[in-house]
Amino acid sequence: MVETKQTPIAGAVLTLPKVFGDGRGAFFEAFRASWFSDRQRWVQWNVSRSSGNVVRGLHFHQLQTDYWTVIVGKIEVALVDLRAGSPTHRVATCVTLEADKPSGLYIPPGVLHGYRIVDEATMMYLVDNEYTGKDEYAVKWNDPALKLPAHWYAGEEPTLSGRDAVAPMLVDVKIPEFRSV
Repeated sequence: MVETKQTPIAGAVLTLPKVFGDGRGAFFEAFRASWFSDRQRWVQWNVSRSSGNVVRGLHFHQLQTDYWTVIVGKIEVALVDLRAGSPTHRVATCVTLEADKPSGLYIPPGVLHGYRIVDEATMMYLVDNEYTGKDEYAVKWNDPALKLPAHWYAGEEPTLSGRDAVAPMLVDVKIPEFRSV
């Protein structure tokens, strides 16, 4: 059983599974393919572990859909809709995912995404295209043109990968066409 909640960005959906708990612990279904009828095939499963004050991203894909769930810790996810034909084009928001409140986040192609680790976190995510590096575009995590909520930009400078540290500003990125919303 899962409840879904639409984020402010069209097609980016939170799943809130029912958690079954007792004296031994808890169980929940983190993912079912049937929850997402437009995606027939998930082909790669990834695990990302990060220490505190790390930002991963921001990235977007022309073809790839992501489905994220946090199994340890807490992350703050930044999302910006870059799809020109979307009813939520250029809407920016942040969503919190945390292990203590199981949920999943479905991120369609054309939605810029990345996350900041609050303490330490481990995230598992599914994608519907195998990673090749050819379908990943980057934007500087703190570009003010993204108009993310103020708390995304606050705090001390995060640790970034070399690639994310030199990501271009949005104005310098050629945004491709995306699947229809």
